[in-house]
Amino acid sequence: MTTATLMPDEKNSTILKAVTAYGKSLLSFIRRRVKTDADAEDILQDVWYQFSSVVNTGPIEQTGAWLYRVATNKITDKYRKRSETLLDDLFLDDEEGEDDEDTGFRAILLTEAKTPETEYMRNLFWDQLLLALDELPEEQKQVFIWHELDDIPFKVIAEQTGVNEQTLVSRKRYAVLHLRERLKQLYEEITQY
Repeated sequence: MTTATLMPDEKNSTILKAVTAYGKSLLSFIRRRVKTDADAEDILQDVWYQFSSVVNTGPIEQTGAWLYRVATNKITDKYRKRSETLLDDLFLDDEEGEDDEDTGFRAILLTEAKTPETEYMRNLFWDQLLLALDELPEEQKQVFIWHELDDIPFKVIAEQTGVNEQTLVSRKRYAVLHLRERLKQLYEEITQY
C-alpha cells in the first residue's frame, strides 16, 4: 500500500480518537453554556465538522485546547445575534440615556467590519461574558440567558417554569448587576479604544 492510501485512514483514526477522548466532556462543557440539549448537540456537531476539516489540512498540536476553543467560539456565535439588546441592558442604567461612549462601544462590538482589532474585542467581550455568567447562581444565569440571549418574554418563562414573573425579573436584575460589575473594566478598556 502507498502512503497516500494510508493517510485517510490515519486522519479517520485521529478523528475517532478525539471523539472518544473528548466527546462526552465537550458535550457537557457546551451543554452548561446553552439553553437546550438540541443547541448543545448542534454546536458539538459544528465543532466536529470543523475539526474534521482542519485535520484534513494538517495535524493539531493540542487537540483538547483546540476543541474547547472552537466550542467556545461556536457558543459565542450563537449568542451574538442578541448583542444589541444585551449591550443596552449591561451598560446603560435604567434611568440613563445613550451617550457617545455607549454608542462607540456598540460600534466596536456590533460593527460588520472584521478587522483583527474588532474581532479580538468581540471575542474578548463574549469570553468574559460567558465566564461571568458561569459565576452566577443557576437561577439568575438561566433567566438572564432565556430573557436576554434567547429573547423569551418573562411571561413565557413564568408559564414554563412556574416561577412568578416578579421573581424572574428580580433574578435577572441581580444577574445584570453582577455582569455590569464584572465587565466594567473591560467596558472601560473598550470605550478607550
